[in-house]
Amino acid sequence: MDQDRLTGTAKDVAGKIEGGVGEMLGDKSTQASGRAREAAGVVQNMYGQAKDAAREAGDAAMDFAKDKFGNGSETLRDGTQALTKRVHDNPMGALLVAGGIGFLLAMLMRSPSRPQPPQRWRY
Repeated sequence: MDQDRLTGTAKDVAGKIEGGVGEMLGDKSTQASGRAREAAGVVQNMYGQAKDAAREAGDAAMDFAKDKFGNGSETLRDGTQALTKRVHDNPMGALLVAGGIGFLLAMLMRSPSRPQPPQRWRY
């Protein structure tokens, strides 16, 4: 629990007591001072609650990210091990696949040929 929540609750209770005493005595000044202290306590308590909620949300997001990152690295490691085993079992096939991928990438990355200028018809 945040310190602002504790302080806010204490101010709220003190303000209620002060306002009640002012009401019993008929002192408008004490009554107004109590209501002001009560309002300040409520605001400080709400601020503490917001800080607690933000901290909890941050912790939950961090736990979620750690969980997903941990699982992602295990999946990547498993995939890498499976690929390594496949290449080890069939090196010629892996070489042909890698060459094919390289050829396709080279075809995609080459610069397009210049368009030919339009030919004029002679009559």
